[in-house]
Amino acid sequence: MASNIHAHAPLDGMTMVLRKLPQVTVLFWMLKTVAVTLGESAGDLIGISFKLGYITTAFLFLAFFLVVIVAQVRAKRFHPPLYWSVVLGTSMVGTEVSDFLNRGFGHGSAPDGIGYTSGAVILTALLALVFLVWWCTGQTYNVENISSRTGEILYWIAILVSNTLGTSSGDWLSDDTGLGFRNAFLVIAGIMVLIVGLYYLTSINQMTLFWLAFILTRPLGAAGGDALTKPTAQGGLGWGTAGGTAALSALLLVLIAYQTWHIRRHPLAPLPIPVDRRTGQPQRPNGALVQPAAASGSSPG
Repeated sequence: MASNIHAHAPLDGMTMVLRKLPQVTVLFWMLKTVAVTLGESAGDLIGISFKLGYITTAFLFLAFFLVVIVAQVRAKRFHPPLYWSVVLGTSMVGTEVSDFLNRGFGHGSAPDGIGYTSGAVILTALLALVFLVWWCTGQTYNVENISSRTGEILYWIAILVSNTLGTSSGDWLSDDTGLGFRNAFLVIAGIMVLIVGLYYLTSINQMTLFWLAFILTRPLGAAGGDALTKPTAQGGLGWGTAGGTAALSALLLVLIAYQTWHIRRHPLAPLPIPVDRRTGQPQRPNGALVQPAAASGSSPG
C-alpha cells in the first residue's frame, strides 16, 4: 500500500526540518514485512534452537533495541540502515515479550503463560492506550509528516506494541483456530489485500488503514516466518530457523541497500517546523533544521 500523501513543499525563507521517517511506498511495505519476519525467525533461532530461553534472548534483543533506538532518536535525518534496525529490534523484542507473556518460561505451546487469546486482548488494549495518548499530546497521526521529538517517540512505542501484538495474534490465528501456518498466512494476506482496496477505493481515513496494515504485517510476518521455518509436517517449508534467518537477512540487506541508493539519488523533502495539532504551538523538532535551499544537498547525520 503506497501512500498518496504528498510531502510538504518547502516555503521560501522558512526553516524546515529534515525527515527522520520514510515515506510510505511499496518498498516500505516490503522492507517492513521482511524485517518483522526476520525478527520472528531470529527470535526462534536464538531462543528455541539455541535453547537460551525467552528471558535471556529478550535481554539480548532488548540491548540491541535500546542501542539502535537511541541512535535513531539522536540522528538528524533519515538513515535507512538505522531505521530498519530499529524496526527489526521492535520485532525481536516483541517476539520474546509475546512468547513470554503467552507461553511462560518454557518452550511448550502455552503451558505456563496466559495463552494467545488473552495475550492478544491485553496487547490490543495497550495499543489502543498508546494511540489515545498520541491523540492527547497533539501529535499528527500522519506518519509521513512526523517532525517532532514527541511524535517520533510515540511512533516507535506504537510500532513496538503493534509488533508484539502481531506475534500474539499470528500465533493465535495459526494455533488456536486450527488454521495452521500456511492458511493463517493466506487469511492475513487476504485481509491486507482488502485494506489496499479500501485505501484506494473508499474515503476511509488513510492513517487508520495505514495502522491496520502496519499491525497486520507483524502477524503476516509471523505466519510467513513459521511457514518458512517449521517442518513440513506442521505446514511449513522445512527451512529451519537458521536457513530462514539467513535468507531473510540477505533479502533485508538488499532492500535496505536499494533504499539507501534511492534516497541518495532522490533526497526526501524536508518538513515544516512541527506544531501542536490542536493549539498550533511550536514543538521540539526531531531532525536537523535547514533552509529549503540547503535541504536538497548534503545534510547533517
